[in-house]
Amino acid sequence: MDRKWWKESIVYQIYPSSFQDSDGDGIGDLNGIRSRLDYLKDLGVNVLWLCPIMDSPMDDNGYDISNYRAINPRFGTMEDFDALLVEAHQRGIRIVMDLVVNHTSDEHPWFIESRKSVDNSYRDYYIWKPGKDGHEPNNWGASFGGSAWKYDPQTDMYYLHLFSPKQPDLNWENPAVREEMADILRFWKAKGIKGFRFDVINVISKPEVYEDDFEGDGRRFYTDGRNVHKYLKELVAAGGIDGMITVGEMSSTTLENCIGYTAEGNHELTMCFNFHHLKVDYKNGQKWELMPPDHMALKKLFQTWQEGMQVHGGWNALFWCNHDQPRAVSRFGSDTTYWKESAEMLAAAIHFMRGTPYIYQGEELGMTNPHFTSIDQYRDVESRNYYKILRQQDKSEEETLDIIAQRSRDDSRTPMQWNSSENAGFTTGTPWIGLADNYKAINAAAEVDDPDSVRSFYKMLVHLRKTHKVISEGKIEFLYPDNADLLAYRRYGAEDGEELLVLCNLTEHDAPYTLPEGWADADKLLGNYPDRNDALRPYECLILTKA
Repeated sequence: MDRKWWKESIVYQIYPSSFQDSDGDGIGDLNGIRSRLDYLKDLGVNVLWLCPIMDSPMDDNGYDISNYRAINPRFGTMEDFDALLVEAHQRGIRIVMDLVVNHTSDEHPWFIESRKSVDNSYRDYYIWKPGKDGHEPNNWGASFGGSAWKYDPQTDMYYLHLFSPKQPDLNWENPAVREEMADILRFWKAKGIKGFRFDVINVISKPEVYEDDFEGDGRRFYTDGRNVHKYLKELVAAGGIDGMITVGEMSSTTLENCIGYTAEGNHELTMCFNFHHLKVDYKNGQKWELMPPDHMALKKLFQTWQEGMQVHGGWNALFWCNHDQPRAVSRFGSDTTYWKESAEMLAAAIHFMRGTPYIYQGEELGMTNPHFTSIDQYRDVESRNYYKILRQQDKSEEETLDIIAQRSRDDSRTPMQWNSSENAGFTTGTPWIGLADNYKAINAAAEVDDPDSVRSFYKMLVHLRKTHKVISEGKIEFLYPDNADLLAYRRYGAEDGEELLVLCNLTEHDAPYTLPEGWADADKLLGNYPDRNDALRPYECLILTKA
């Protein structure tokens, strides 16, 4: 396996519905993406991860697939996709497909057959259980709210759905399901795909006994389940994707399991997304309860995962933002007074770590949460469900909308801000979801040629990863563990002997610091303030280098 190419890579995530519309219907599409390839090449990214573009009823924005071998007509045709592949490869850009293998749409032909009768040949493709005392088979909860079971009167049984009721879980105990998935991998690999992002891959292995959970919502019984490593090894081998870039989205996972998923000799995945660092502002561990980010917890999580993966040969995917998370600058920085400083500091904080960095569309521009003020502006099934749940908990309309505005997945799904024209240059039609009001100031046209813009800072980060081996190959050591304001670490151990010192002020007040011994005369490699000071200023990042 040539590991080096994906260690040195920078992945750019595209949410197709919101990237670029080419035909005026208000929805982004494949030809829109193709028209922006030069923008992406100029940024320097060399891998594009496309959120699901396969055929889907779009109950969960494409994560409910009804045909694994067809392009969703809202995004274009297979010919459009082939053209995108060709032109991306001409620019040295690889394409990674998003693949949902834990569940399908309830409109998938497999499920349509499965629900017809208990002896249908597709019945065992899904997880069906009889009710218990006139109720659901157990008390597990679905991630989007409500029970994880849906009653189907046709056969008087329940099917499992860990997410939406329109997303029935597949039964990975069935070898036929596993072979179907391997064949789908082979299909897309033959097309020219260079990798896969596997949605919630660590919940595919369910328990033998579906017992009640009186301590939580059931996830402890299926997260990193009993056969998940076996199934992944089998899938990678049968699908012929060993050596391709593969990233697993890991729900509530553990460091130990992610080492297993990504250690080179295990032939499972090349890297993992874990979300522990994105829960440091969850009050009492609850997504829909707000509190300021716990910076000490954030520092400790970074250190635990970075050093743990390093010791055992695992590999991290580095990210703040994606299609399921609020915008990082609004969440962990400042989208007002220190917008530029915090956007750049947050980028530097993770781009110099050990792992492969991901840039979510618009993150390189410093795009913010849209700060919607009405539930009617939201499109996300989870947000709309939780609006009802929060109101039923006697939260006021104002409090509920404030929580949704800070937590909604739609915060990151508003259209890409290309320029200051109507609809930010995203579409000539009516966009499927509204835009952030600040698009006239925060947009690509305003930033591309500005050497002092957030985008130019990101472009430099991409360049540095490709030119400084210590970033992609070196070891990491965290510093100042007792200082909650200061995220600091050293990179070292590459063949060329270069060392880096990364200092990031996580706050909007000054953070005094003392350089470690031997760093007083080090050169400045990068920073988001023009000069150096004896204290880090609000959201300042400073990266020093020495041979």
